[in-house]
Amino acid sequence: MSGQEYEYLCSLAGHVPLRVGRVPDEVGAGPRRLPERLGDIPVCVLDAAWTLLAWNTAWERLCSTSVLEADRERNMAWRAFTGRRQEWSEREIRFQSSIVTDLRRTTIRYPGDDWLKDLLSDLQAASVPFANMWQMPVDTHHRDYPVTVQHPDAGPITVDCDILTIHEGDLRAVVYTAESGSDDAARLALIQN
Repeated sequence: MSGQEYEYLCSLAGHVPLRVGRVPDEVGAGPRRLPERLGDIPVCVLDAAWTLLAWNTAWERLCSTSVLEADRERNMAWRAFTGRRQEWSEREIRFQSSIVTDLRRTTIRYPGDDWLKDLLSDLQAASVPFANMWQMPVDTHHRDYPVTVQHPDAGPITVDCDILTIHEGDLRAVVYTAESGSDDAARLALIQN
């Protein structure tokens, strides 16, 4: 059976085929335009290891971080588990759990990616919550992720975090939105100006 036939059968069975090499980090034209087209809606595009590849100005302003930072600081899993805060709300823990579940799947698809192996090893050493979640055989399927971003000027802004899978390139798009007319929507609009 050819590699293409194997991948086709895996997709029919609902499984993602094993990939060779490193997690892809190329963003095609469509995913690259996504953040740009959504304008004032904070959006970023990540690879399967949760490393930031593309974003819009709205995302940069909400997260109030330099997107030019290198290495681990551009990895959203790293930031989610090794940030300044050490106590998280239940909804943030659900979000973290979904990252762990996705990373577990990524390690299955890319077993030869040394950068990914190092990231996971370093996360386990740097974060007890990550290490505990990594050891749990729980596969989460949560899709409701309200996240509170602590913005230095606007204060806490609670947004819905939707994670979209872009199958071509094995990418994720993270989209933050606030309920129309809410205080959070007003604070989000304020930081976009």
